[in-house]
Amino acid sequence: MSEASQSVLHQVEAKETFDSERYTYVRVAEGDEEYWVAISKQPVEVGKKYVFQKGLMKKNFFSPEFNRVFETLYLVSDFRPMGGTNQAEDVLSALQSGDVLKVDPNQITRPEGSVPLSELFENMSKYNGKQIVVTGKVVKVNPMIMGRNWIHIQDGTVEGKDLTVTTMENIPLGHVVSFEGTIALNKDFGAGYRYDIILEGAVVKK
Repeated sequence: MSEASQSVLHQVEAKETFDSERYTYVRVAEGDEEYWVAISKQPVEVGKKYVFQKGLMKKNFFSPEFNRVFETLYLVSDFRPMGGTNQAEDVLSALQSGDVLKVDPNQITRPEGSVPLSELFENMSKYNGKQIVVTGKVVKVNPMIMGRNWIHIQDGTVEGKDLTVTTMENIPLGHVVSFEGTIALNKDFGAGYRYDIILEGAVVKK
């Protein structure tokens, strides 16, 4: 799958699969091409066809858990079984409309001590300069800008408002994740990157 083709709908067949603690790795075939994808941990049936759109490409991705290097790996969200052409078209329509990124607060499980975004936005000065944990669904990813990934999360407690997180972690769209980092207010990075509030230097909280 070339970088230019990442925005189209991909119909693939699962050839091999295994799970890590957080992800399912799947070797897929798309026509004559085979490659690996990493998705949220879920059951995947070898020989079954699946559909997805977009993927964050990683070259020579090393998995310490399996002590192996994936020459080309795509971090993929919304990896779904395909039942036929109509279903594939329905999935494409849903992906393009953005419906898959709607956040239901009932689907967000926060670890103890995680701060809801509604609380954070209402009391920003209270958390300024403090290290906190937040939990949400990834709704936007801007990889490797100014040497870091810019990830936007929502948790459904504040409609239409997300928190920007800077991190070295690679988290695909659609994943629910807890980040631990430091809150900063009125942060201006230049080049149009200015934020009233941002979580910096975040790591995934397991």
